[in-house]
Amino acid sequence: MQKKVTNICCIGAGYVGGPTMAVLAQKCPHIKVTVVDLNKQRIADWNDEDLNKLPVYEPGLDAVVAEARGRNLFFSTDVDKAIDEAQMIFISVNTPTKTYGVGKGMAADLKYIELCARQIASIAKDDKIIIEKSTLPVRTAQAIRTILDSTGSGVNFQVLSSPEFLAEGTAVTDLQDPDRVLIGGDTDEAGQEAIQALVEVYENWVKREQIITTRVWSSELSKLTANAFLAQRVSSINAISALCEKTEADVDEVAGAIGMDTRIGAKFLKSSVGFGGSCFQKDILNLVYLCHHFGLPEVADYWEQVVIMNDYQKHRFGKVIMDKLFNTVSGKKIAFLGWAFKKDTNDTRESASIYVADQLLQDRAEIHVYDPKVTKEQIFADLEYLQTHRVGRYVEKGELMDMEEIRSLVTVHTDAYSAMESAHAVAVMTEWDEFKSYDWQKVFDAMLKPAFVFDGRNILDKAQLENMGFDVFNIGKG
Repeated sequence: MQKKVTNICCIGAGYVGGPTMAVLAQKCPHIKVTVVDLNKQRIADWNDEDLNKLPVYEPGLDAVVAEARGRNLFFSTDVDKAIDEAQMIFISVNTPTKTYGVGKGMAADLKYIELCARQIASIAKDDKIIIEKSTLPVRTAQAIRTILDSTGSGVNFQVLSSPEFLAEGTAVTDLQDPDRVLIGGDTDEAGQEAIQALVEVYENWVKREQIITTRVWSSELSKLTANAFLAQRVSSINAISALCEKTEADVDEVAGAIGMDTRIGAKFLKSSVGFGGSCFQKDILNLVYLCHHFGLPEVADYWEQVVIMNDYQKHRFGKVIMDKLFNTVSGKKIAFLGWAFKKDTNDTRESASIYVADQLLQDRAEIHVYDPKVTKEQIFADLEYLQTHRVGRYVEKGELMDMEEIRSLVTVHTDAYSAMESAHAVAVMTEWDEFKSYDWQKVFDAMLKPAFVFDGRNILDKAQLENMGFDVFNIGKG
């Protein structure tokens, strides 16, 4: 019989591991929770007395960390010690899309998962429950189990899948009051005992009827499928937005009308410059790769089209900016409001801003960026990464630019008004609420004329801006 869990370790202190373990520690004060990472600076930031320096920005996260840290929540670089002491180990490391070798551009890179499994296998002296928290392709649990069971140490391991279903910007709320918790494991007695041990942890704050237990393969596939379905809705409404612009329809009106159909629902029907984040594109491409691997090319093509449409939407937005600015942006100042992939997060992974900026930089535009939570260092790191890899339907077609030249063309501001001063155009790239409350008359007076606004998130009042004299472009509005 599985002992009550009193000590948990999480490998990986990033966007998933940090917030997930912070809420778990808050809700389970009787369980010691240690989050470990080899990145010394990241751990130092999690331990900083100044909660504004937490490496992950999520509304409400600072209060959760303040409550639990030092009581039963600990952040450490001593990975071996945490693994040794824990009864239950969450693996929450990065699983990026491969940029090399077999599966390049589609398959998940599992090298960090494998390293975790090997490290656990080499250190464990007693039975452990291992939980996949990272989003992984189907049957990864089998690979982890094979590594763990090959040690010959006599330690018994159970591998569970419990994927996260977090929306960045509302992660704390999603963790504290989840729609559901999914746990997948083996169907034998030992597997069911391991599942029950994790169920009992979640039951400290989640109702039992909201905890779904499945076979491990179903759990792994459910995560990929959920993200694929959500991304599909975004790409679907974005496809219609292009048609709306040609027919003088309004995409918001169309979305409102179809969203009232209870069979469709209103969520994820907001047209924009395109989806980003760490999950949607990566998980769909992973799904595409799996379908090809299992000999299902038609299914692969179906899901790949979701990503193709998203790439097209970002490229189309950049092309509109070019076209409206008289077919050239060379030497012109374009102000980007927002760099994060969505509001209320400092996560920039796969942000539309990166790709639109790259497109405009190809024509030597001068990009001026303001984002309330994203650092200058992160913005340049994103642009450098894109130059290094240049993976993507439209990105690959562009020329490789020297980072010195990019740094001469991109300026990062700590004040939005300075970013927009003397600009030829403003591009709203992230739906931060503060952008709606700016003194747009002041912005207009300080811009070059004609003054263009390209609202990539449809958050501004178009009629009001046009009355001030702006030339406004909204996605999906003819």
